[in-house]
Amino acid sequence: MPEEDIMDHGGHGYIGNKDDYLRRLRRIEGQARGLQRMVDEEKYCIDILTQVSAMTKALHAVSLGLLEEHMNHCVVRAAQEGDAEGKAKVDEAVQAIARLVKS
Repeated sequence: MPEEDIMDHGGHGYIGNKDDYLRRLRRIEGQARGLQRMVDEEKYCIDILTQVSAMTKALHAVSLGLLEEHMNHCVVRAAQEGDAEGKAKVDEAVQAIARLVKS
């Protein structure tokens, strides 16, 4: 997607991969429905936990992808605008990383 189009969409770095992220999130949504069904059908605990682990891994992959997009687009752009803007975006990214590590 051309840079001008990205800027027209609020400048978010993930816009070029939006369809991919939506596809992944829909797959995760399906996994969540599958987990609900497994509990409703009283499936074996370990089987449910295995699916929870798969869903968690999928969410982490989406998170890491979004973080990479943010660093490569939003943080770089802010750093080009000036030191204060760059530092603010780096601080924001550090806080996001801290939240991800705690999850």
